[in-house]
Amino acid sequence: IIADKLKTLVRELEIDCVIANAENAAGGSGLTPKIYDKLLRYGVNLITLGDHTYRKRDIIKTLETTKNIVRPANLSEQAAGRGVAVYTTTKGPTVAVVALIGRLFMKGADCPYNAIDRILPQLESKAEVIIVDFHAEATSEKIAMGYHLDGRASLCFGTHTHVVTADERILPKGTAYITDIGMTGAHDSVLGRSVENVLKSFRTQMPFPFDIATGDVKMNAILVTVDSNTKKAEGIRRIRI
Repeated sequence: IIADKLKTLVRELEIDCVIANAENAAGGSGLTPKIYDKLLRYGVNLITLGDHTYRKRDIIKTLETTKNIVRPANLSEQAAGRGVAVYTTTKGPTVAVVALIGRLFMKGADCPYNAIDRILPQLESKAEVIIVDFHAEATSEKIAMGYHLDGRASLCFGTHTHVVTADERILPKGTAYITDIGMTGAHDSVLGRSVENVLKSFRTQMPFPFDIATGDVKMNAILVTVDSNTKKAEGIRRIRI
């Protein structure tokens, strides 16, 4: 659906920068160099990752050698890749994207709030628009991050749960926010996996392979308008096609 729809969507909506969380692009877990290249050809400008960053080991070289893909910035300093990427749009404004990962119900990571506090001062002179992808499980942790960033970033959006939320809004100091943008994939599924085996696992408490579902493929996204002079968001809306 990205291959078929994205470029048309960019043209019709006059989109300046496309950011994709490609956390599960490779068969439901991780990202490969081949799929990374495809996403760029389809019109994606910046790519973020999350807790499955290193699931496909061959992506590590890409993380280390390219500047338009980011892993969570609050991982270890020794972790491969970078946590910040900067993209200059064709119309001029520069967009910085930062990836962060949550700590509630997730594997261990450094404090995301402290991490972003260290990063933001470095971006003030480099980007007119600052965007944060907070890859986290808990709704409360994501909302707290939104308020932590209010007036300091143009957009804070959540990823990870695969379920889009209906709480998109502009916070009091001008930061656009949504708890989760949802997923691109089969919506006739359980979070992108075939229903039958997920149900078997829940009912029997036994492990079954969670195959990738294929029915009713949808793309979930958000469209955000930002004033590059004030760095404040002017609008945010959900897109589902």
